[in-house]
Amino acid sequence: MSTDLWLTQLQENGYRLTGARRAVVEAIQKSRHALTPLEVFDMARKKYRALGLVSVYRTLEKLEELHIIQRVHQPQGCQAFIAASRGHEHLLLCQNCGQVIFFEGDDLDILIKTISKKTGYLIREHWLQLFGLCQDCQ
Repeated sequence: MSTDLWLTQLQENGYRLTGARRAVVEAIQKSRHALTPLEVFDMARKKYRALGLVSVYRTLEKLEELHIIQRVHQPQGCQAFIAASRGHEHLLLCQNCGQVIFFEGDDLDILIKTISKKTGYLIREHWLQLFGLCQDCQ
């Protein structure tokens, strides 16, 4: 999705298009790595000097609500964000450089049914992230 499309989606959902929001959107939209809010802040401030960290958090929250970006849980415990995948895909994350790759297919149906049966839960969805080292970092 392009930066303009992200901004249009924000506007169509009642959010004002400010310079701060535009800078945050551009920072995330261009990255192939999961970015923490502080990394987004640092990148976006290069384009919009008056940016505040609160604006970054608010914009990330709005983008996530609209399913434009998705939250990435990292082993260090710090939340990061990346442009959302199209459809049902999972994440591969490099623990060294932070590169994120989406992949399809997971064949988890048997496992999910087994867990559901054992626990009595009606499992409606799942989310899978795998951590390792990309080819460049090995």
